[in-house]
Parts: sequence; C-alpha cells; structure tokens
Amino acid sequence: MKQFLIITFSFLLSLSAKSQNITGQWNGVLKIQAIQLRVVFHISKSDTQYTATMDSPDQGAKGIPVDKVEFIDNKLALKLNAINIQFEGVLNTETNIIEGTFKQNGMSFPLNLSKEIIEKEANIRPQEPKEPFPYISENIIFENSKDQIKLAGTLTLPNKEGNFPAAILISGSGPQNRNEEVFGHKPFLVLSDYLTKNGIAVLRFDDRGIGESTGDFKAATSLDFAKDVESAITYLKTRKEINPNKIGLIGHSEGGIIAPMVASESKDVDYIVLLAGLGIPADELLMLQGELLGKAYGINDSVLKISKTISNETYNIVKQNDQTEMIKQKLSEYLNTVLSENPNFPLPGGIDKEAYITLQIETLSSPWMSYFLKINPEPILKKVKCPVLALNGEKDLQVPPQENLNGIKVSLEEVGNKNITIKELPDLNHLFQECKTGLPLEYSTLEQTFSPDAMKIVAEWILNITKK
Repeated sequence: MKQFLIITFSFLLSLSAKSQNITGQWNGVLKIQAIQLRVVFHISKSDTQYTATMDSPDQGAKGIPVDKVEFIDNKLALKLNAINIQFEGVLNTETNIIEGTFKQNGMSFPLNLSKEIIEKEANIRPQEPKEPFPYISENIIFENSKDQIKLAGTLTLPNKEGNFPAAILISGSGPQNRNEEVFGHKPFLVLSDYLTKNGIAVLRFDDRGIGESTGDFKAATSLDFAKDVESAITYLKTRKEINPNKIGLIGHSEGGIIAPMVASESKDVDYIVLLAGLGIPADELLMLQGELLGKAYGINDSVLKISKTISNETYNIVKQNDQTEMIKQKLSEYLNTVLSENPNFPLPGGIDKEAYITLQIETLSSPWMSYFLKINPEPILKKVKCPVLALNGEKDLQVPPQENLNGIKVSLEEVGNKNITIKELPDLNHLFQECKTGLPLEYSTLEQTFSPDAMKIVAEWILNITKK
C-alpha cells in the first residue's frame, strides 16, 4: 500500500525577534520509501508574527493554512498533536537551508527546506516504455451505466490491421491508476507494452474515483470494481479491432479475485489470468499475510501471537455484522479491552492507544474491507468454465503461493475445469519482480518492474488459448 503525507492540517506561526528572516517560499521533498512528495511552505510576515500556507503539489493541495510553529535562534519546530506530526529543523545561515526531520506516528523522515526549487529524484526503471510506441496507444473513456460513472483508460493495439485478442488488466487493492503505479513502478504499463508488442490488445483503466475516472473510490467494494470490469468488456465489444470472442481478464492480487467474479457470471470472458490471485478465504489470507510479514520483519513470537488474536477477533466482528455502526461499536469495545489486558503490546508506528483504535475501526469498517473479509474464492472459482492461468511468485509474502495456488487448483478441478495452468515462479515477489527477500520494503529498491519470464509465460499462454 502507498504511504502518503497527511495534508489535512494547519499551523499557527510565531517568531523570536532575533531569528533569521524566513519569509518567502521554502521547498522540500519528503521521501517515504519510493514515494516522493514535494512540500512547499509560503511564509509571510505581519508585524511581529508570521503566517504561512503549505502546498502539496503531488497531492493537488494548495494554500493549506499553517498553525503553531516556533522559530527561535534559527531553530524551526512544528507540531501537530491531532495527527501526531512534528518537524524540527535548523536554518543553516551559510547555505540558507533548513535541515530537519519530519516525524509522524513514530516514523522519522529527513526533510530539508530550501528557497531553491528542489526536483524529485528520477527512479531508474529500465523496462518503462517511452514514446513513440511501436503500436497504437489510445486514451479512451467508457461508461459504467449501472453506476453512472465514467472510466478513463488506455487501449493499446498492435500496429497493423486485424481483429485481435484482448486483455483487460485489473489492479490490486488500494487506489490505483491505469498503470497500477506503486513504489515508483508502473507494472501495468510494462505488461501492456509487452503484450501489445506480441499481438494482444490491452485495456487498462484508472480505478473509479482515481486519475481521470469518476465515481467514489472510498465507497466502492470488490463487487463494484467487478461491475467496472464488465463495463470494460462491453466497451471492447464495440471496437472493430477486437475479436469479441477472445476477450480475457488479467487480474493482479485483488484483481485476481475480481477476474473470476466477472468470469463466473459472464459468457463474454474467454480466459482469465490470475497474478497472485486469491485461492483461500480473504480473512485467512490476511491472517497468513500478517504472520509471514511479521516474521520477516523480525517481530517476536509473543507479539505475533497477540497480533494474530486481535486480527482473528476483529475480522470475525466484521464478518458477523452487517451494520457499520454495530461493527464500530463492537470493535471499539473489543480493542479497548484487549489493549488494556496487554498494556505492553507495541502499537505500530509508535501511535497511542486512542489513535490505534480509531485507525483500526475506520479501516475495518470501511465498505471495501467489510466486503473483502467475507470473500471466499472457492464457490466463485467453481463457477468459472473458461481457461485459467494462475501464477504466483515463490517469494510472495502478501499472497503466499502454496496455499493460494493450491486453493485455486482444487476449486477448479472439483468442477471439471480441465483447461488450467498453475505455476509458482522462482525468486519472484508479489509484484512479479526478481528479488532476494520478497519484503515490500524491497519493491522500490529494485530496478526491474516485471519479470520478463513471467510476461513471456502470460503472452504465450494467451496466444495459445486464443488461436483456436
């Protein structure tokens, strides 16, 4: 998941009369893993007080009021109690740079502010294609008439006359644009480039409410995203360049359960490719994911045991209740009780008990999570009649390969689907990058965006399925 600077804050500014003049525009780049966020403070003086606003250009936010800052003897200290933010910096009068540290929820990030414009560092991503492309790339808009929203995407077509097989790319969880951009990588851009060069038309699109698509992402569930995919199929069937009998779905992570959801209800899906798709119930997956990541990060067994208990009970509360307010009430009661019984339990990021409980309640009671925790892939997969390719990386710690690939295989075979291919790919992580550890922290450090071997398997399988 992406980590973003919380920008819904404001500061009140005060100044020591003996301090250096700090009026003007101060620029910085906050680096959180592979994410870089530009930060701009506009400081002006009125009598003996300073006022300021903040911009976060990469998040489209401007003119955020600033409040509560101390600037004494060239030391700048900002603090925001409500969301646990602190900034402390010292103005270097020789370089005119405020050298400081940004802190939030127990995590610290270097943040220097300068009067000069600071550019974000370019990521080295050698696989990312550059224009001009050796194929047709068309920005398109199609409509989900059921929900009355418009979805914006890109359709890539081989640069020749024809009636091509097509693939619709379905992104994983969280707000995703058409390139599934995450950790400085654009896996769907790289994958669509490879497939189109090999004769397969590809449609990728921004999630509802993201990028150029309309709709409300926060209110959406996996079922809503499935309806968006159905609308994408309807759109492709209107294109003369697309063979309407050879339209398939490629889903990554959450997209790997959305694809069979759509295929199980639609006769227009010719094949599906599941990239790190779900093969076990979603709550079991999240429990296993938390355990594996916790061990990989070196969390001790006693803490992992309590974490597992908390996750199991909170997931059950969500699964057993349909009313949001009831879910929130029961979560609050349980979390207050369990944390009181375990006062030494280390809360993530150093946040306090109240902030942790609030975060858990808001996350677990969201429409998406409330729906997702109740997903069981088995009955969905048992309704899929089309050919299926399921791939997982051997070092995937988010959707562990053995349990999920086996779950997919067993569910499909039980109903007699004989056209299935299951492969666990060595040394690949959840993003299908060649890696060493499989940890999410490693994603951004890797130059490779998508394993060429994995893309070759996908392309060859699709071409073989659709040649008939």
